[in-house]
Amino acid sequence: MQYFVSSTPNSVRTCYINHNNNQYHTSRNFPLKSLHFSNTHLPNLILNKKNKPISPLLCANSSNTITANGDNNNNKTKSIGDWIQSIGEVISVLFPLWVALGCLIGLVKPSSYNWVKPQWTVMGITVTMLGMGITLTFDDLRAALAMPKQLFCGFILQYSVMPLSGYFVSKLLNLPSHYAAGLILVGCCPGGTASNIVTYIARGNVALSVLMTAASTLSAVVMTPFLTEKLAGQFVAVDAAGLFMSTLQVVLLPVLGGAFLNQYFKSLVKIVSPLMPPIAVATVAVLCGNAIAQSSSAILMSGQQVVLATALLHASGFFFGYVLARILGVDVSSSRTISIEVGMQNSVLGVVLATQHFGNPLTAVPCAVSSVCHSIFGSALAGIWRHSIPDKVQE
Repeated sequence: MQYFVSSTPNSVRTCYINHNNNQYHTSRNFPLKSLHFSNTHLPNLILNKKNKPISPLLCANSSNTITANGDNNNNKTKSIGDWIQSIGEVISVLFPLWVALGCLIGLVKPSSYNWVKPQWTVMGITVTMLGMGITLTFDDLRAALAMPKQLFCGFILQYSVMPLSGYFVSKLLNLPSHYAAGLILVGCCPGGTASNIVTYIARGNVALSVLMTAASTLSAVVMTPFLTEKLAGQFVAVDAAGLFMSTLQVVLLPVLGGAFLNQYFKSLVKIVSPLMPPIAVATVAVLCGNAIAQSSSAILMSGQQVVLATALLHASGFFFGYVLARILGVDVSSSRTISIEVGMQNSVLGVVLATQHFGNPLTAVPCAVSSVCHSIFGSALAGIWRHSIPDKVQE
């Protein structure tokens, strides 16, 4: 009997068991070294109600977690670390609320963000990317080899649907040049880290979500500057070289650094990882609220147009991400994941890049509004999909 474990951003570990050429799967928080399975305990680990083998490509969630020896774990006393993790997960699930609240404060009382320094925005996104990096393991990379079709489809849709939607929505609504550039910029950004949590809630393929976010994030060093220059260059001057260097500094290096820490300093990662989700949520809420505060007067005058444009951008991402994935033959669970990954962007990266490389502060406004829109849309979609368990996965 063989097994391996992959981590997800919300600290759920998914165990895949290969027994007599049948693959079973369970979800549970446990250290890798504690895994000791026997044939007698194997039936207790099967989550499928029909007692059929479960594909390793479907990461499901169980409200009654099972320990490695088959016992129910609900009655065990939680440690301080468990409580911190539980609180962090609650904060993460309410992510749209915190971001919306941060933006509302920035709109009605801009002075509330006077304490935010420009260098803190870069530091904030760097810490957020570092937090994502420490969720990556070699097991995640191994899992990628089992799903090249889904990963490839997701990557292509990520960097085609959203950038083109940003361009065409800007043309359709005849947006001012600064808003058009900001909308296209956020459309060219990689997938957002919150998408992993939303995928988990939506009963999607969490492992694929992690891998898609990692792939699009690492590729953003090249793709974001290149696509932004090609699509937004006709609206405003785009500093592609500056975008490249900034993306390299605040995305690639922190993510690789986090993965390095996860590989060689596991004890440290185990301590800090429960703190990273609430830190990331607070960072995004503050940065987006600050971006709104910088241009609150202009937003109050023309905010409806920006909100409509951003809503259309993300609605297109969620819709075409799912439909095109299904047309390409991707299973339901993975199609949900691709839809969420395509529809949810790393908006805070757009805020930072817009602030640093575009002269007009209004360029950052669509990026800030984007964070609220895609969080609300994604959470609503996850709530709907959560009540519909996909019964077909990739063979």
